[in-house]
Amino acid sequence: MTLPAQSYPADIQAGRRSPAPDHPVRHGSGRTLKAVPAPPYAPPKNPKRSLRGCVEHLATQRRLAETDVEQRADERHRARGKLTARERIDLLLDAGSFVELNLFVRHRATGFGMERLRPSGDGVISGWGTIDGRTVFVYAHDARVFGGALGETFAEKIHHVMDLAESMGAPIIGLNDGGGARIQEGVTALAGFGGVFRRNVRASGVIPQISLIQGACAGGAAYSPALTDYVFMVKDTANIYITGPDVVRAVTGEEITHEELGGSRTHTERTGVAAFVADDEESAISDVRYLLSFLPSNNKEMPPVFAAGDDPERGCEELLDIVPAEERTPYDMRAVIEVIVDDGDFLEVHEAWARNIVCAFGRIDGHVVGVVGNQPSVLAGALDIDASEKAARFVRTCDAFNIPIITLVDVPGFLPGTQQEHSGIVRRGAKLLYAYCEATVPRIQVIVRKAFGGAYIVMDSKSIGSDLSLAWPSNQIAVMGADGAADIIFRREIAAANDPSRRRAELVEDYSQALLNPYVAAERGLVDDVIDPVDTRRVLVKALAMLRNKRGESPTRKHGNIPL
Repeated sequence: MTLPAQSYPADIQAGRRSPAPDHPVRHGSGRTLKAVPAPPYAPPKNPKRSLRGCVEHLATQRRLAETDVEQRADERHRARGKLTARERIDLLLDAGSFVELNLFVRHRATGFGMERLRPSGDGVISGWGTIDGRTVFVYAHDARVFGGALGETFAEKIHHVMDLAESMGAPIIGLNDGGGARIQEGVTALAGFGGVFRRNVRASGVIPQISLIQGACAGGAAYSPALTDYVFMVKDTANIYITGPDVVRAVTGEEITHEELGGSRTHTERTGVAAFVADDEESAISDVRYLLSFLPSNNKEMPPVFAAGDDPERGCEELLDIVPAEERTPYDMRAVIEVIVDDGDFLEVHEAWARNIVCAFGRIDGHVVGVVGNQPSVLAGALDIDASEKAARFVRTCDAFNIPIITLVDVPGFLPGTQQEHSGIVRRGAKLLYAYCEATVPRIQVIVRKAFGGAYIVMDSKSIGSDLSLAWPSNQIAVMGADGAADIIFRREIAAANDPSRRRAELVEDYSQALLNPYVAAERGLVDDVIDPVDTRRVLVKALAMLRNKRGESPTRKHGNIPL
């Protein structure tokens, strides 16, 4: 029978070690208790065994576990010019900060010769460390072990660090280089991927999730990066696809290379799966560290703030020369962003995909901002399917991680054409509208030159919840451009004129004077102020400071139903 707690000796209640056998223990009441003799101790086989010796043995075992890789696999890996998983982690994290977990685990699979090959760590390295002093969790596939394929134990290690990252509110970074599920383990490997995907979704919008593809990422492995916030790829080395070229050839007869099917160019220029590409692994890892400098550790924190080396009162005279007054003349919106943000420093996201819109992280007066801007040098800055989805994703990411959004507007409308309509521009363009309407972070719209039709509304107009709308004095806001408007409104009058071309030009001018200016919108409160372009940075600094404590409230619901 178990004695009540108060009858145990005080030192045992306090958690101290029990006294040696046969040594009397005096209880507080004065009673003397006889300690129960310990079971016979079996001496070690090696009479020289000591704690010091055990520590030396541990160091040997750790060294063996860290190098438990077949030599031929190591040679093949290095022959491809690839870094090892440990080398990648060392580059990613602050020097000496990595703490490894589950180094000694081995898989439990049997059959197909698996019981004869049980390397320590099971092909994935996991743990935590710091980047610029901030805690992050990381896992890295070791392609030298089973080709980096995921098995049951492999998955459990990833599950563990993902759970820790979520509970500690710290970013999770996956270094991917593997061939999908481990075939020899069958359904248990597939279930392991399922556990990863479920955690990706649960952590979405809670902690930053970043995937770096440094080799193969095939089959089920491709879906985890697709669920994360940002995907980086290494040029000529990384591939992402569900079914490889061999399967494609067998099923469809199509001949295609790994690079054409799922290489970095495919996913950064055509599909939008990857946001960033780098020439080599070192550059890609450096870019991951740079991206994290713009993101908070979790959704309850604000992004890092740096002392601004750029004068918040600095004027932007260059803008007067960058942006032409004539609405059809192209220019580079990135040049506008460079002038406005601190020290001209910004990180463009999805630079090579949907280039008719620019999405970038930067800082204004030391505080992180997300910038969305139409790009007049590509498709005249018109919104199409890809641009809408790219910007919607960026807006939602900013909103999830407490990053204010500045929208630079110069948009002629949505891109017309049967290809866009039949591919779902109505549904897919609505994603950007939904993203802006849902966002509760500070939102400032700056109408740089023109804003026509539904695209004006979608680009964070006041009517959908922008906190402030600012306009430059040369801009035009209307349902459409003057040329198109005149052809519709004055069609009969133009046709009946003695000189249709001259009359049309006069009517276009009349329409422009009446409606295509910022003061019409300002009269109705749809633009809060018409500002000198030179003052753009100064006004944004003050506006962002005013909005810093904005409290956004959403209706109680399980979740919205974005038009996916």
